[in-house]
Amino acid sequence: MAAQVSWAVKLPTINHPFEIETSASAKVALDHNELSSSGLPRIVGNSDALQKVLGMVQIVSPTDATVLINGETGTGKELIAEAIHKCSNRSKGPFVKVNCAAIPTGLLESELFGHERGAYTGAVTRSVGRFERANRGTLFLDEIGDLPLELQPKILRVLQERQFERLGSTATIHTDVRVICATHRNLVGMVDSRAFRADLFYRLSVFPIELPPLRERHEDIRLLAHHFAMEYADRMHKPITAVSEEFMEALVLHSWPGNVRELQNFIERSVILSTGAVLQGSTHELNDRTQADSKSSRSSRSVTLEQAERSHILRILEQTKGVVGGATGAAARLGLPRTTLIARMKRLGINYGQSSTLPMRVVASVPT
Repeated sequence: MAAQVSWAVKLPTINHPFEIETSASAKVALDHNELSSSGLPRIVGNSDALQKVLGMVQIVSPTDATVLINGETGTGKELIAEAIHKCSNRSKGPFVKVNCAAIPTGLLESELFGHERGAYTGAVTRSVGRFERANRGTLFLDEIGDLPLELQPKILRVLQERQFERLGSTATIHTDVRVICATHRNLVGMVDSRAFRADLFYRLSVFPIELPPLRERHEDIRLLAHHFAMEYADRMHKPITAVSEEFMEALVLHSWPGNVRELQNFIERSVILSTGAVLQGSTHELNDRTQADSKSSRSSRSVTLEQAERSHILRILEQTKGVVGGATGAAARLGLPRTTLIARMKRLGINYGQSSTLPMRVVASVPT
């Protein structure tokens, strides 16, 4: 039987009250949203975006379907994978994790499938691979987008036929394993650019789950900050009993590009530096970070717009065979004076005239 999942929100059991201190000295108690009663990772938050994810976890957990978890770095993909395992029929089996980006390409095949003694230089003993260790359990392949192309057919074979061979052996090993994958990469784009096999992508994405970034879960920041502050205060034996409202407001306003992991690390640092009962934190540092993130975001959008504008002009020039002026030229199609288009082309690095780097010569049909 699969483990029963409780989705109710309940108050944490703690040795001291841990609340938010407001400017009016009022106290607002915070709740924790636990995924299950015991033995499961704690998923903190009440936002609609998170509840949607947890609902999908509840649906897919009792099945043996392959799950692909998509999300930015630091959104908690491993926590969701572990929750799926703990709530499944395989909960008593092993939960084996592999980070495909952390293991060198030359060693990853051996890590996944194992090897026999003498299979390669340095293989002095037989080694059991992760697929074999995860038998009757779950194998979590983190950063699956970093899986080398040469290994992808072997992963596909295990998923389809549930069998493989160790390196240096011809004996076929059968395995009963559920695979959960996670990535922050755009696998669809990688398939289009042939950096990831389409057949493997379709096999992995039987049940995709998209984790929202923290900037789309602003209502969860208070709960998360409370959770991490309480956790680190207890761990470090700090006499912290409250969080200042000013500090909490600064946390809520920050964009958190590093998501929950960034928030967790920032709260840990704040607890380390704290000397009183009320956690203050560095609001100036958060404000500086927010301004820097905003500036970086604007710069990124500017570059993207320039690239899009350049591509559009090049496409029109190709359609007009390099003709800029005239009734059927690129300038007319773009609704611009010829001189304005030429100036814009120069700004975007599109050469005009005899020295053009375009596949055709860009000339004006008539002066304007």
